[in-house]
Amino acid sequence: MKLNYKVEYRTVWGESLKLVIGDTAVDMHYNDGGIWTAAVTAGRTAKADKEHSDLHLPKAGTIEYHYEVWKDGEISRREWRNRKVGITGDADFEDSWKDIPASAPFHTSAFTDGVLSSGNPEDLYHRGWKCAGIAVPVFSLRTKDSFGCGEFHDIKALADWASEMGMRVIQVLPVNDTTMTGTWIDCYPYSANSIYALHPQFVHLPGANVRKDASYKKLQAELEALPQVDYERVNKEKDRLMRKAFKSTWAKVSQSDEYKEFYSANEFWLKAYCAFRILTALNGTGDTSKWGKYSEYSDRRSTAVIEANREEADYHAFVQFHLHRQLVEARDYARSKGIILKGDLPIGVSRNSVDAWQNPSLFRMDSCAGAPPDAFAADGQNWGFPTYNWDRMAEDNYAWWKQRLKNMEQYFDAFRIDHVLGFFRIWEIPVTAKSGLAGHFNPALPYTAEELKAKGFDLAKGLYTDSESLDTLFVEDPHRKGLWHPRIAAQNTDKYKSLPYNLRDSFNALYEDFFYHRHNDFWKRSAMRKLPELMASTGMLACGEDLGMIPGCVPSTMQELKILSLEIQRMPKDVDREFTDTWKYPYYSVCATSTHDMNPLRAWWKEDRNASQRFWNGILGRGGEAPEECTPDICRSILMMHLQSASMMCILPLQDYLSIRPDLCFPNPEDERINIPAITPFYWRFRMKDNVEDLAADSVTETIRNLIKDCGRE
Repeated sequence: MKLNYKVEYRTVWGESLKLVIGDTAVDMHYNDGGIWTAAVTAGRTAKADKEHSDLHLPKAGTIEYHYEVWKDGEISRREWRNRKVGITGDADFEDSWKDIPASAPFHTSAFTDGVLSSGNPEDLYHRGWKCAGIAVPVFSLRTKDSFGCGEFHDIKALADWASEMGMRVIQVLPVNDTTMTGTWIDCYPYSANSIYALHPQFVHLPGANVRKDASYKKLQAELEALPQVDYERVNKEKDRLMRKAFKSTWAKVSQSDEYKEFYSANEFWLKAYCAFRILTALNGTGDTSKWGKYSEYSDRRSTAVIEANREEADYHAFVQFHLHRQLVEARDYARSKGIILKGDLPIGVSRNSVDAWQNPSLFRMDSCAGAPPDAFAADGQNWGFPTYNWDRMAEDNYAWWKQRLKNMEQYFDAFRIDHVLGFFRIWEIPVTAKSGLAGHFNPALPYTAEELKAKGFDLAKGLYTDSESLDTLFVEDPHRKGLWHPRIAAQNTDKYKSLPYNLRDSFNALYEDFFYHRHNDFWKRSAMRKLPELMASTGMLACGEDLGMIPGCVPSTMQELKILSLEIQRMPKDVDREFTDTWKYPYYSVCATSTHDMNPLRAWWKEDRNASQRFWNGILGRGGEAPEECTPDICRSILMMHLQSASMMCILPLQDYLSIRPDLCFPNPEDERINIPAITPFYWRFRMKDNVEDLAADSVTETIRNLIKDCGRE
């Protein structure tokens, strides 16, 4: 069977095209007139003539293929999406290059499945369709059915309320399992022990056949009376009750077609996850390096652990089964209300995770991911995650990431790419260091000693470096000795302050060049090796969290790939501004008043009196002294700024929506903060003050609905 391909593409000098069928790339041949051709033969032997490339294709069925542009040994562009065709025999394909259309976000599952709108994607794009949404962690939900923390089941009540307010999106934080120590330290939702497993705290017990008897109701009332999540007690009690349900229902559940289908579809990760949970309990730690002969993963040993602890393995699979079916049920219910769920894709995973245990070659275990200093943390952030070995991931065309996205598609129609900058470069910190100030960018183009000497810094004299402390102007690259990075925020060090003024100017110039100019093309190429392939592999709407120290290449790359940006008024991307002009947000963006890492509006107003005064005068256009409190009137004005912005989506935190009604908020605004990045570990335990059903019956629902409608987002 011979398949002949022809596509027109006008390359520039040095570019060539490849045909990619499945995971196999075939070099194409250039012909006059910008025509590129390739021929493949199914089932050919090694002696096949050189005019054809051999591929092991099915004799009949569906194949997927696309075209890529390569230059200097790496991919520079790829088509928007894979083409899917059925083949029954020899075939000729004459194609035109498929660029990402301007309307691409409207061709994602959020729209094509008819959830947000049944209108024509192109019509929606041309008329500038907009919507509103609400952001709230699942654990923060409170309903009449919840049990000490929010659950997947509670998303249904939230969907009812959101629908009544005219919203179309519910955005949540990561929902993966983070169980490691059994203490509240495990509450950090961005440090998953598995990219697939869901967190047991989100299970709705009655949905798993736990009886709502008197003792259940008594315990439920005690936990619901707490103003915040008691992470340890909630998880301990849910585990106890789920084990009772397991003993009484497992025989029936395990024989059901639904469970068998779930296990078959998820066995590729579920077996290793169950073994991981068993070994964590047996060893009293999730640190796999302390597991003796089990420190190094093998499928044989993992299977042996499961067989020796069959009941425990079945229990963990039982819990995951119920979590999966309850989240799918919540997704379907939200869709029935015209609402999509927007998930969160963390940039990292815990170094003590199933993923790092199973696939250590995909990670750099000698390093930690983090963030350079910013408005959240003056010393930077050290997240503790291992960084990625992108070269190794590229060998199988990023299969690990693609499977991760495929798994998310079961539950979400849109997703937030946490720290999208990590696909351009990551802030990498040696595993032996604690402060984020000890980090450097990877990949990067550090300076040679000769380059620095030419600028007045002779490193051989030892005057500008210090390997024992952070009082240094340059940090040596840990992977390539003899290459040097300017130390982040070096202007605050004693070494910098001791420099003569001419060397200060020289250092400032190379620092500016290094962090804001030197890497622009380099980092764009880094991102374009990964992101186009990943975006083409998912039908979800992609939104990137692009806050912080933003290289100039990031906005253009996201615009090219049609990834929605995140716009926060208090975190302008123009370094010369203190507050962003909401009227000038790009259309393909998600705007928000705050994030889970920031103070909500009422607490922010009191955070920096000078800043709120400038906001009062300069942004709100009010005269005189700013009020001490962020009054409902002020909050309403800020909400309207965002709802009236040009952003395609305006997704605001629950706390900020309710700020227009102080009686529905906690008296102390600080109690509504979800996370403080500068504090590690931080207890993520915020819960809404009133339950969702009571809020839905309150007049605040009509008030918010009118705001959304008046701003053209219903």
